[in-house]
Amino acid sequence: MEECYKRGNKILIAGNGGSACDAQHMVAELMKSFLLKRELSKEEKKKMLETDFQRGSILASKLQGALPAIALDSHAALNTAFANDVDGRLCFAQQVYAYGRKGDLFLGITTSGNSENILFAAVTARALGMKAIGFTGQSGGKVAEIVDFCVKIPATQTYEVQELQQPVYHCWCQMLEEEFFRR
Repeated sequence: MEECYKRGNKILIAGNGGSACDAQHMVAELMKSFLLKRELSKEEKKKMLETDFQRGSILASKLQGALPAIALDSHAALNTAFANDVDGRLCFAQQVYAYGRKGDLFLGITTSGNSENILFAAVTARALGMKAIGFTGQSGGKVAEIVDFCVKIPATQTYEVQELQQPVYHCWCQMLEEEFFRR
């Protein structure tokens, strides 16, 4: 993840059900202050003020540094339209294809490791030259065979996997924030 951001790339994250909530939660931690203050640089603040002093003053004081991340499960209209018109298993793959660029990273959260839409998205990511990480329960499922790396939580019950995943992704977000925003 760190290398992805050092190259100026982004992370695309997807999950289903509770894992969709975790994907959105992780994006929120990456896209705004989590534990550290993420002020804009003096140069960025100056540009805001020069562009429009009144609005720029507000922007300069309130915008926060961000680590670019997109939760693919949060696009309800696109996902339901694609599911209805094309194939629901491919809704995340379509977004990986559209948003993804070589050097980006796909993080697929699936407690079983067997969610078809996550599998298709991971294959798409790899085909585009992106790295793919699976974030699963104990077995890793089929996704462990497709991704570059699989983080397996030592639990089998869905609720236990999800409860144990949260401190892991909070740790990732904290480490990334420390790396990019510690001044």
